[in-house]
Amino acid sequence: MRNLFWVIGVAVIVAIFYVMNSADDESTTQQNEASSAQTSPAPTIGLIDDERIKQAESEPGNWLAYGRTYEEQRFSPLTQINRDNVKDLKLEWFRDMGTNRAQESTPIVVDGIMFLTSSWSKVYAIKATTGEVIWSYDPKVPGEWGRRACCDVVNRGVAVYKGRVYVGSLDGRLIALDAGTGKLVWEVDTIIDRDRFYTITGAPRAAKGKIYIGNGGAEFGVRGYVTAYDAETGEQAWRFYTVPGNPSLPFEHPEMEMAADTWKGGEWWEIGGGGTVWNSIVYDQDFNNIYIGVGNGSPWTRVIRSPGGGDNLFLSSIVALDADTGKMKWYYQTTPGDNWDYTAVQDIALADMEVDGEMRKVLLQAPKNGFFYVLDRADGKLLRAKPYAAVNWATHVDMDTGRPVENPELSYLEKAKWILPGPLGAHNWQAMSVDVDAGVVYIPVQENPLIYSMSQEWQQTGLYKRNPGGWNLGIELGAIAQVFLENIASQPTPKGYLKAFDPLTGEERWAVEIPHYWNGGVLGTAGGLVFQGDALGMLSAYDKDTGEALWQFNTYTSMLAPPITFEIDGVQYVSILTGNGGADLFAGAPMEPVATPASFTYGNYGRLLVFSLNGSETLPAPTVVDQNIPEQTLSDMSNEDIALGERRYGEFCAVCHGLIARSGGSIPDLRLSDAGRQQAFRQIVLDGILAASGMAAFDDVLSVEDVDRIQAYVKARAHEDREVALGNSDAPRLTWLAD
Repeated sequence: MRNLFWVIGVAVIVAIFYVMNSADDESTTQQNEASSAQTSPAPTIGLIDDERIKQAESEPGNWLAYGRTYEEQRFSPLTQINRDNVKDLKLEWFRDMGTNRAQESTPIVVDGIMFLTSSWSKVYAIKATTGEVIWSYDPKVPGEWGRRACCDVVNRGVAVYKGRVYVGSLDGRLIALDAGTGKLVWEVDTIIDRDRFYTITGAPRAAKGKIYIGNGGAEFGVRGYVTAYDAETGEQAWRFYTVPGNPSLPFEHPEMEMAADTWKGGEWWEIGGGGTVWNSIVYDQDFNNIYIGVGNGSPWTRVIRSPGGGDNLFLSSIVALDADTGKMKWYYQTTPGDNWDYTAVQDIALADMEVDGEMRKVLLQAPKNGFFYVLDRADGKLLRAKPYAAVNWATHVDMDTGRPVENPELSYLEKAKWILPGPLGAHNWQAMSVDVDAGVVYIPVQENPLIYSMSQEWQQTGLYKRNPGGWNLGIELGAIAQVFLENIASQPTPKGYLKAFDPLTGEERWAVEIPHYWNGGVLGTAGGLVFQGDALGMLSAYDKDTGEALWQFNTYTSMLAPPITFEIDGVQYVSILTGNGGADLFAGAPMEPVATPASFTYGNYGRLLVFSLNGSETLPAPTVVDQNIPEQTLSDMSNEDIALGERRYGEFCAVCHGLIARSGGSIPDLRLSDAGRQQAFRQIVLDGILAASGMAAFDDVLSVEDVDRIQAYVKARAHEDREVALGNSDAPRLTWLAD
């Protein structure tokens, strides 16, 4: 079974057997104040406002907003570190962040202080030149909430605005902290229905006296929306729903009445609908707009979600809202009737560009579906839609209608099909960088397929029932390994790239093939460099004109987070957070020819690294993680029971512990469980004895018999892999997969 994990790029994760190491022994404070608003003195730190961000080019040494400026181009004008001297770049300092989970944060750097988040929504204020923690804040997210997180217990950062630090917690709170002390100012509950599995993993945005935040959870069956809160008080200013609710109830705002006409048949409001805005929210000062990138449908399959057809607005869309009122100005749907988890929540960048001889204010996005979009920000008119990666689900985008032309041969309604891109997308949340002067965008690109097949339940009955405690995708997941094996001969080879792409012509200026498809965000600089961290643990600097690698540093840990750069007292620094996981946890351990990620080999060290030309620090030498599988006491269960265990494992365990029971490195590998863990298997899964550390009880969706079958399956897989590792290639292989 070569590289079984390639196929899955599923952007969904249900937390099973979470064991996390999240203590921060070096933090100087832990703020645990009550949730009620408190009186605080006038702030003196973090004094960022709209005007300061508007004038960001006058202080290029700071990183004032999520994408550096409101345009979110993530391209720095700093030049001290450049093509000629980047070979001398060395580690200035590093800090262990006390976590072995994915870190995805973009730090805000202002006036010598870095404000950032780590896993479990923890917030830090750190002296940017030394790594000294000034304060830290732990929102105390309940460990069992990890089960509700689609894509790991991650957080992508904070907003710093008018002396306060704003963060969204995994359990759905929006929190305002004093930027100088880390003390709680206020917090609000953003979740409309706590019986549904809502989360927040994205960074808030701040503008016009408001804080804007979305949510996640589409895979579990939630309804998407974006909310604006008063930055001073936390009072709700407006809320925009992205998909319609129950049509028997009044519409919350006029746009929902329009959207409802594009949902036909079915009971999408019972299943969820989806449309979560879990990443991209961008403020446009020129038009006073908030642009939101809207996510996939719930379930993924449109025949279940909307059996009568329809575009299903505003799924997989870019929507322009009035920043003051939340009223929609225009929208553009990248994937009408989304059927593949093709979210449009990926980075949105703003720029002034010459298009067809005319200067236009444009919006740029490379969403999951593989086409790069250039829109006119004034009215949402489509100007360009060029493929930037391998695409087979559609032949092209019709520029007259603005709609993709689907390939009918790739319908998976009746037969499983390999589709590119898979659900991880041709580009996911990992940041791109826009080089306006060069006319290119530097994109971390993935060509990672999935074998799509309708769920077994739907194939057998034509019906679908929502599962309140797990995924609601509509595709086959429990037996996906079997579907894979049946179609392995036609599997496209997964690949990863860093590309310099011209969004107007569709030209690929250069491309660097990366050894693993799941890699980090990108930073471009006026020093002629493009920085990116990869799965093998290498932080690299490439020549932005040619793609030539000019410098590399081995961090020994896979990276997803984007690098940033800043300057203090005349010294330029480059910084990045390390730590792997996120939406690719389901993939599990790699198989040839995809390279083994560093986090699998050495462990998933969550660190904050800062580099300069004068650095002299070194990282501790890593040790190789022991991956030897202990001898197994096999169950006497039948192959039929083990096959049922495989199905339950695929439905509830694999997204964290990896496909076919092979962990990707950050979540415990169940094949390596010692006798004590094996003995406590039921108590862990059903009683939740590890809930405080992240492993919630699953007694609402699994029976005792289910758990025993899962354990038997894991032991069988462990035995099989142990025999192979010991060189017993002629040993009889277990047969449940073929039964």
